[in-house]
Amino acid sequence: MLHFRSTVALKELFQTQLKRPLTGRVGVKATPATAACFSTRSLDGRSPGRRSAFPPQHFARRHGVRSFCSKSDSHNETAKDSTEKRRKAGILPSLEDLLFYTIAEGQEKIPAHKFTTALKATGLRTGDPRLKECMEMLKVTVKTTSDGALDRHLFKKCVQSNIVLLTQAFRKKFVIPDFQSFCAHMDELYVKAKNMSGGQVADYIPQLARFSPDLWAVALCTVDGQRHTVGDTKVPFCLQSCVKPLKYAIAVHDHGTEYVHRFIGKEPSGLRFNKLFLNEEDKPHNPMVNAGAIVCTSLIKVMNFMNKLAGNEYVGFSNATFQSERESGDRNFAIGYYLKEKKCFPEGTDMTSILDFYFQLCSIEVTCESASVMAATLANGGFCPITGERVLSPESVRDTLSLMHSCGMYDFSGQFAFHVGLPAKSGVAGGILLVVPNVMGIMCWSPPLDKLGNSVRGIQFCTDLVSLCNFHNYDNLRHFAKKLDPRREGGDQRVSPSNMLPFFSFSPSSSSSSS
Repeated sequence: MLHFRSTVALKELFQTQLKRPLTGRVGVKATPATAACFSTRSLDGRSPGRRSAFPPQHFARRHGVRSFCSKSDSHNETAKDSTEKRRKAGILPSLEDLLFYTIAEGQEKIPAHKFTTALKATGLRTGDPRLKECMEMLKVTVKTTSDGALDRHLFKKCVQSNIVLLTQAFRKKFVIPDFQSFCAHMDELYVKAKNMSGGQVADYIPQLARFSPDLWAVALCTVDGQRHTVGDTKVPFCLQSCVKPLKYAIAVHDHGTEYVHRFIGKEPSGLRFNKLFLNEEDKPHNPMVNAGAIVCTSLIKVMNFMNKLAGNEYVGFSNATFQSERESGDRNFAIGYYLKEKKCFPEGTDMTSILDFYFQLCSIEVTCESASVMAATLANGGFCPITGERVLSPESVRDTLSLMHSCGMYDFSGQFAFHVGLPAKSGVAGGILLVVPNVMGIMCWSPPLDKLGNSVRGIQFCTDLVSLCNFHNYDNLRHFAKKLDPRREGGDQRVSPSNMLPFFSFSPSSSSSSS
């Protein structure tokens, strides 16, 4: 392993270099003010480089972040000017050069595959939309070489358009700094849950009964776009009830909380999800039960939100499941007519058309990989991590996560909130959409369900995850039993000023693709 130590000169260089425009980064305007907001790790080891639902000033006060956005005194400005002059004179290396030296480990050239392997070890994928310019330039440049290797100048040409994102990745400034170690823990939890038996594949919708009970997949996407998948993550399946929080979020995004809740309540019902029952105000109890989801469907008009939530990854439609839902949907038709009788819909609503749209939304196909990006968009306050696009308003995300926490897991919602303490939504196809706010989104999928309609393996994985990591909503209380904190360098060790990170660190022996 080759380390570049954070000498005074390098620290000055890094502060100056990161004020370069954020070129090549999707969703970020290349302004000096924006670039200057790239900040150092806080003293408690958390990684503030990611976007947060908190405003920058509040985040800094809350987490002890030392931001480069603050006003500098004349001494600091003089030091920065001096550093910039030295860099232009060639005395100090550029960020691109430092990254090259780190990966090259004393060699004059870097094989292209070594760079991509090192990149995947950080959690980023070569297909990440934010790295499009870099990867396209890499393909073109490699074709001009005889050995597929890059010298320092060719390497700089390839990475300069995305150097800020790459610097964050290789300096371990992402939300999960030890990503390979974290992925190893996830793989262990996956194997443990895979060995579980029991549960029944849903058969009341004939199309769902065709799935093998042996299918099992977990995919995660962090708020910085780090990706990991294990199992049958490329097999398409229907969202079913996992779509309910997404369409509620879209409704609130379009109309606002007050308008949406003129028609739908906010309380857990304490009843089966498909019960013909309303609250005391003759409204569905919440948007996570069928009655509330049907009314919510009448408030949304467009479908392109789903593609944006998934970062333009796979979102399909199963017409066979739609027809199967429709033909076996007597209970939902009964709920629809009951809602119509009680005047629960907005004026002018065509109830039968809304039911068709409801069945269609349930029949939207995703893979674990694309659904994990949807969950990560919720975890990231409405910004899609891999495109940088604002998809949902902060208000809609906050309200959605609140209802997922209290009502998202059918009649197991209270138990799940108690033991796991995270917002989640399950569906009868076997999916569990799990959100760790400001950290990551996870999709677990396994068709066998328990008696309450939740994935047996998915519940086990979520429970084991929170037993291992301090992701439960109240795990950070003082004096609480210590758990692994993947957000800290080294897991659970606080980073002291005397033990700061090297400028870059890369160990090829620990690098592997996380597919």
